[in-house]
Amino acid sequence: MYKIAVIGDYDSIYGFATLGLSICPVKTREEAAEKLRQLATGKYGIIYITEAVAAELKDEIAEYQEKTLPAIIQIPGVSGNTGAGVEGVKLTVEQAVGADILFSQE
Repeated sequence: MYKIAVIGDYDSIYGFATLGLSICPVKTREEAAEKLRQLATGKYGIIYITEAVAAELKDEIAEYQEKTLPAIIQIPGVSGNTGAGVEGVKLTVEQAVGADILFSQE
């Protein structure tokens, strides 16, 4: 069975521990990149990552985009929502479905 982890600053992710998720607080870009590599090569099927940390790890995250596992999903942190997470999910759905699901034909 695969596990679920969350990477980000401590204040943004500590609440996920109550849900049984592995939390991985990071402070530097290098620490975040190393933690992402460790989790991706481990038994983690889903890795949530705060938008702020994901913005610093674009190249590292891109390495896993074409792979089935792990799914790397951006979430907002305590500093707010940049919209990057929603945009990422939208693009993934567009690729899977072949159409923009938020486009309305009026």
